[in-house]
Amino acid sequence: MVVQSTGMTDPPRVSPQRRNPQPNKQKPGRQVSANAGLPLPTRCGRWARRHKRWSAVILVFVLLTPAWVSMAGAATNPTLGTTLSGRLAEWVRNHGGGSFVVSLEDFWYSHHHAPVGGTPPKGAIPAAKSSPTTTSVSQLALPTPSPLQPIVTSPPISGEGQWSPAGRTVDGIPAVYETYIRPDPVYSSVVTAVAWMDTKLLSTTLYSGSQVPGGGPFANTAPIQGAAAQTLVAAFNAGFRMQDAEGGYYTDGRVEIPLRNGGASFVVYSNGTCNIGVWGRDFTMSPNIVSVRQNLVLLVDNGQPAPDLLSTDTHVWGATLGNKDQVWRSAVGITANGALVYVAGPNLNITDLAAVLVRAGAVRAMELDINTDWVNFATYNPGPNDNGVASPSNGTDLLANMASGPDRYFHSWWARDFFTMSARPSPIISVPTP
Repeated sequence: MVVQSTGMTDPPRVSPQRRNPQPNKQKPGRQVSANAGLPLPTRCGRWARRHKRWSAVILVFVLLTPAWVSMAGAATNPTLGTTLSGRLAEWVRNHGGGSFVVSLEDFWYSHHHAPVGGTPPKGAIPAAKSSPTTTSVSQLALPTPSPLQPIVTSPPISGEGQWSPAGRTVDGIPAVYETYIRPDPVYSSVVTAVAWMDTKLLSTTLYSGSQVPGGGPFANTAPIQGAAAQTLVAAFNAGFRMQDAEGGYYTDGRVEIPLRNGGASFVVYSNGTCNIGVWGRDFTMSPNIVSVRQNLVLLVDNGQPAPDLLSTDTHVWGATLGNKDQVWRSAVGITANGALVYVAGPNLNITDLAAVLVRAGAVRAMELDINTDWVNFATYNPGPNDNGVASPSNGTDLLANMASGPDRYFHSWWARDFFTMSARPSPIISVPTP
């Protein structure tokens, strides 16, 4: 059967992918993409999503630019600490991240205890040095401290608990003695340092800072210079930042932060003597008080460690790390005859810190600052070419592994408070007691 043509043909089949009511008009010399006829959902959608993500990233970065600049400045600012980690931690604390820093530090220290057992590295407990011959006025000085009985007895280490003079003498009499002792039989490689200071030969001054306690100006503030450098024997850190100290601050005849009854208090008198006790129990304000620095509650009282050393309340032993973590810690106490004893070292919990203070003869003591960047004690012993002027070049840290050298107190950027112990023009016959 023959089918005849009608003169009409079926329209050509067009692939669905190629249908286009407006055929592309190709310009000469220009290639048309295979996807040119699409309604562009796939190609443009991916581009739009990428553009949106990058726009958000750029916007966040731009909005946080002041924070990046501020953080970069903090990383190089010695006022915030002597180590990079310490500076960044302070920056975060100052910008509302205190709880984050506390959690991070607590996690770190709880997983980085000192090793159990072992012995200290060679030289960590140096051989004791003999005292120089004293002059005929030695009866006006406090009796030389007796050796400390070791807490860790096995194995015995030569020189442990034996005192050595440090820093310049006062009228030929050593005014500072130092010794080293292991505080914990479990972590027997840890070494803690103790400095003993004769308050009959030494005068105490509280130096105040623009950050701690803040405010000012102050009569005594860093740097140590002039006449103060000519009599300086020792300097050491004060307490926590005031927002963490649970106490107040008084100096230069004014209350910078209200004093708290019951607070552990380091009191300095107008004649340069000092004492440690409870505000409202042992001290009240009087005309001969020139400075009061409070920090937490007493760590040692009546010659005994505080009964709540194991308290889980962070407001008792500080809002930063509490009592159990092994960290750099420091404290200062006063003995029955008025000498000051300063204790500091790494890998210390609050219990070991109190035990060493009691072993050193403290009848009352208060915790000072903690953490690597803030614990420092240095003595100064000017040589023949120093013209009697204390300086970083003739200073020595109590422990060689303290984070910074003995120079921090000689810089105008040092913005925290600290104490100095300086040679008296004449010895004090008696030290006030509470």
